[in-house]
Amino acid sequence: MFDKICDIIANQLRADPADITEDTNVMEDLGADSLDVMEILVAIEDNFGVAVSDDEIPNLKTVRDIVEYVESNM
Repeated sequence: MFDKICDIIANQLRADPADITEDTNVMEDLGADSLDVMEILVAIEDNFGVAVSDDEIPNLKTVRDIVEYVESNM
């Protein structure tokens, strides 16, 4: 799960997957803006069939947050 989500994030942000850990903050550490975050979440929804509610978006800051959200909502 982590590897696939890491690949999605790296692809969207043109980042090196080797630089992404579970503790990586998508906005602070990788420089994503709100549009980038939305595009990442849409790609994750498409890949995993998980809907991310607007209320949950502010809670998804680190890669670990995203992985745990996807795992608990599959």
